[in-house]
Amino acid sequence: MKRNMKLFSIMFLALALVVSGCSNASSEAEYPNENIEIVAPATPGGGWDTTARAIQNVLDNEGLVEQNMNVTNKPGGGGEVGWQYLSGQGSHTLAINSSLVIANNLLGQSDLTYEEFTPLAVLATEWISVAVPSESDIESGTEMLDRLKEDPKSLKIAVGPALGNNDHLSFVRVADEYGIDVSQLEFMIYESGGDVLNALLGGHVDAATLSISESLEQHLSGNLNIIATTADEPIPEDESIQSWQDQGIDFTFPHWRGIMGPPDMTEEEIAYWDDTFSEMVESEGWQQVLDNNGWENYYMDSAETKEFLDEQSQMYEELIDKAGLGE
Repeated sequence: MKRNMKLFSIMFLALALVVSGCSNASSEAEYPNENIEIVAPATPGGGWDTTARAIQNVLDNEGLVEQNMNVTNKPGGGGEVGWQYLSGQGSHTLAINSSLVIANNLLGQSDLTYEEFTPLAVLATEWISVAVPSESDIESGTEMLDRLKEDPKSLKIAVGPALGNNDHLSFVRVADEYGIDVSQLEFMIYESGGDVLNALLGGHVDAATLSISESLEQHLSGNLNIIATTADEPIPEDESIQSWQDQGIDFTFPHWRGIMGPPDMTEEEIAYWDDTFSEMVESEGWQQVLDNNGWENYYMDSAETKEFLDEQSQMYEELIDKAGLGE
């Protein structure tokens, strides 16, 4: 009897270990097991919103994520509202980011730092444009810079969603190199690239600095003129668009966007998104997104993204100090 009881106990223990192991494996494999929320920290129509919706569509259409995915717009504070929201969420909420996740803190506009979030990927980059209304008498980037050099307050320049982003700092940098007192420039701040575009089309500003994906369609339609880009090669849709280099200024500047998660994501959760995003960027659907928006592949996995953000932080600190915007 004792022998049978001992045998039963051993069998029960073995079964318990097997069930426990299966339970743990199942628990690890379950992520994600809720709807995925992708936060675009700006109003609809700009680069962050476009990126979020592109990710949602490709992951869904390619069958890379089984759960439902929703894009939530949380504009305000140059990303601050959306990222504050992300900081209090669980691992099923992600958010689009860009240089402002670094710059906001350097500018003293946020207590959040990029290090408080979980870096997941850098996905794409594009070039930045400077555009003017179609009826403007400014015909080139250097002509605009000449006016600003004579009187830095002579033009109202739209930028969004905040000072310190790539659109703003690229303009500051080229103006500074041209000998303009950049501390005197009149920047009008809007909540998204879409709002910047509307301000330009509505004649509320004299010029705007925004990504090419946000300005190109209206340029091709004749509603505005792109007078300069930060590109290092011609824009395929209109090779007559001149870069700063074409106008004799040795200057290029990419505009990257990525995605991050809330604090304290587990290694397994990070690994899931490493696998998922690495597949996404190789898909035909994502290649179509890049082509349609004039973006370039700039994929980095979570570990590479962490290193990249560290490097970017050093560079932006130097640029912000030079622009006289630091605390």
